[in-house]
Amino acid sequence: MRTLLLTLAALVALSGLAGSAMAQSRSTVTVHGSAYGQVLFDGRGFALYAFTKDTVGRSNCSGACATAWPPYIVPRRATTGGGVKAALLGTVWRADGRLQASYAGRPLYYYVGDRRPLQVLCQNVTEFGGVWLVVRPDGRLVR
Repeated sequence: MRTLLLTLAALVALSGLAGSAMAQSRSTVTVHGSAYGQVLFDGRGFALYAFTKDTVGRSNCSGACATAWPPYIVPRRATTGGGVKAALLGTVWRADGRLQASYAGRPLYYYVGDRRPLQVLCQNVTEFGGVWLVVRPDGRLVR
């Protein structure tokens, strides 16, 4: 019985570490090459987009917009991976109270159609009243 309890405790501890590692990789911003040059991705390799309708420090994408373009939600400030400028990485509070990662003051989003790492399927698309663009490591949007 004691061995079983110790084994269960070890499994719970390991699952917590795995969950922590997954959350950490999700909340890391990295830079990878793409058809658009070097752009921002999350720690799992999924492209991050900015929305031109947003203002600095404020998201203007909710409801159906946030369903198609899910906000890059983080538990606290995202961490920097290779090529990312720490001074440009920040967060904004969403109207629903969640914390969204930002870069150069612009809230970051995913595109729901990007299903694989390093995939960029919706660059320079006009939707929901603005244009969706991937972001360079210096904070400029790719046009």
